[in-house]
Amino acid sequence: MKDKITEHSIRLFEKQGFSETSIQDIVDSLGVTKGTFYYYFSSKEELLMDIHLGYINGLLNQQEKILNDKATSSREKLNDIVTMLITDIKTKGSAAKIFFTEMKNLSEERIELIKSKRDQFRFNLEELLNQGVKNGEFRSDLKTAIVTFGILGVANWSYFWFNPAGNVSDREVAEIFVEMILQGIQTTLIVNK
Repeated sequence: MKDKITEHSIRLFEKQGFSETSIQDIVDSLGVTKGTFYYYFSSKEELLMDIHLGYINGLLNQQEKILNDKATSSREKLNDIVTMLITDIKTKGSAAKIFFTEMKNLSEERIELIKSKRDQFRFNLEELLNQGVKNGEFRSDLKTAIVTFGILGVANWSYFWFNPAGNVSDREVAEIFVEMILQGIQTTLIVNK
């Protein structure tokens, strides 16, 4: 039931906004009582925090698996991370939108926890770029901190416009993004024939 409450809440928050969605709206959408809600969550803010943690912890876990693969190059890892962010839209696009738009409704303490996890994702990506510079895969003059923000901006904004059921697949979007990024940072350009 906790997962159902979360799923329905994500849909309602995406459609109506966090502030405009009441606990009564959530339980009505499920056909349960407020008691059911309060069995799993002490407040609507706790539910929002649970959504945020589920989203960012999932990304960090996937990123860690990619980064720990010793058999892949920095370029391949970058490709895998961007692909993961784009393909994730199919299953977690609504949660991502909530993550990016509703953080303001969390307490300062909770916001700081989410920001620290979000920053860890960014630092991990920046370190990957630094490693690619060190091993000669990426340009030596690369401003890795700025490029990291650029990559995350491109990937994260796609949650607001990309339609996984549209004419271009998630894999195709990821390939376009990775090609665009790599053409700007790798030491030698790859020319597609």
